[in-house]
Amino acid sequence: MTDILILYYSRHGHTAALADELRHGVIAVPGCSARMRTVAALAHRPDSVPVSGPPNVSKDDLRECAGLALGSPTRFGNMAAPLKAFLDETSDLWLSGTLIGKPACVFTSTSSLHGGQESTLLSMMLPLLHHGMLVMGVPYSEAALLDTRSGGTPYGASHVAGVDNSNALSEHEKRVARTLGKRLAETASRLA
Repeated sequence: MTDILILYYSRHGHTAALADELRHGVIAVPGCSARMRTVAALAHRPDSVPVSGPPNVSKDDLRECAGLALGSPTRFGNMAAPLKAFLDETSDLWLSGTLIGKPACVFTSTSSLHGGQESTLLSMMLPLLHHGMLVMGVPYSEAALLDTRSGGTPYGASHVAGVDNSNALSEHEKRVARTLGKRLAETASRLA
C-alpha cells in the first residue's frame, strides 16, 4: 500500500472536515491508504485540539509516508502555531533528507473569504520546500476552481467557515479537496 499522511491541526472542526475530503480522494486511488494525524496542542492552549479524532503525529509518520497533505486553519494569514511548532522540530529529518522527493500538498480553513487562505497555503509550503518535497496544487482541469464562490484555490484546498464557524463545506470545496487528495495519491503511487 502507498501510505499518504494527512497531517492537520483543527480547532473548530473545519480543517478536519477538509482533511476527511482529502482522505476520500486518497482512498479512491487503488493501492493507496490515508493515515490521519493531528498535532499536539501547545502547553498554554490545552483546549486547542479536539479530545476525539486521530492520534498525534510522530516523526515516524513522516518517515513512513509516501506523500503528505498538510492542513491548518488560518491564523493571521499564516499556519497555526501548533503545526508550526511540530514542523520546527523536524530538523533531524531535514538533515537526513528523509522527505526529499516525496509529494506534498496543503489545505486550510478561514473565517472569511479574504481571511488569508492563499498566504496560509503558501506559508505551509515553505517548510515542505526546505525539506525537498515536491509541492503540488490543484490544476484548473478541476472545474470547481472556476465556479467556486467559497474556498478552493490552485495553491490547495480551502474552506470559508464564516465568522461564527457555521458554514459547512460547499460542494465546490469538497470537490477541490478530493481532487487534491486523489492527485497526491496518484503522484505518490507513480513515484513509488
